[in-house]
Amino acid sequence: MYKLAFFVPVEDAESVKEAIFTTGAGRIGDYEACCFQTPGTGQFRPLAGADPHIGRVGELEKVEELKVELVCEDSLIHDAVTALKRAHPYEEPAYDVWKLEKI
Repeated sequence: MYKLAFFVPVEDAESVKEAIFTTGAGRIGDYEACCFQTPGTGQFRPLAGADPHIGRVGELEKVEELKVELVCEDSLIHDAVTALKRAHPYEEPAYDVWKLEKI
């Protein structure tokens, strides 16, 4: 089992989550589309060569985002990350993947 966490602009969160849930990620027992999300402010400065979805090259940008966390079976994690990257509006989406242990 893995935990996948990612940051996404609020207005894009539902479509990105749905793309990931379509892979089968976010299942806990007899429940699907399970996640936890917290609001926050992300910031970044696009560098030369970037093609930012939001903001301009060289300027610091702050965006209201959600941090979304969900679990994912081992066999689905690569598909879930691929779906995240395809659905996310950012050129370089920020995400973390952790391997979980059963206790």
